Amino acid sequence: MINDQLKYPIGKFDKWKKIGDAIHEKWISDIESFPEKLDDLTRDLTVEQLQLRYRPDGWMIKQVVHHCADSHINSLIRFKFTLTEDIPEIRPYFEDRWAKLADGQDDDISDSVALLKALHRKWGVLLRSLSEVDLNREFIHPEHGKRVTLRENIAIYAWHGEHHLAHIREALSK
Repeated sequence: MINDQLKYPIGKFDKWKKIGDAIHEKWISDIESFPEKLDDLTRDLTVEQLQLRYRPDGWMIKQVVHHCADSHINSLIRFKFTLTEDIPEIRPYFEDRWAKLADGQDDDISDSVALLKALHRKWGVLLRSLSEVDLNREFIHPEHGKRVTLRENIAIYAWHGEHHLAHIREALSK
């Protein structure tokens, strides 16, 4: 069994019942600042360091970076579907399989980091434009059949970025 501390170094995502304006603002800021934090952490890594894993059988640092680009593209698209459709059922993807594709194995992470920087600037503009009505719009995630509000998804992705930054820090600390 995988040690939860290694798998979830900042803890599992915890859905809060009440989300105030201050924490909501922090989550958007966390999403906006994620690419710079990632770049600061990975900019000078060697190819050997990019091969490091944060836990046995976990992804290499390079796969974590490429995964973040894939995941965050999917999230932005889910936001847009949710804002333009009535409770859409989003399309999940096999992130473990995507991590094994050629672009997920690439030792050059610069394109994924550049993509994240542009994507998060665009995403931040969208997030800051959302009204209360928009924030309460929902999509259905078919893996568990539950409805997820855009407000909750902002929290999830703020957590997601910090979760993977912690994975990279863990891999580099070994």
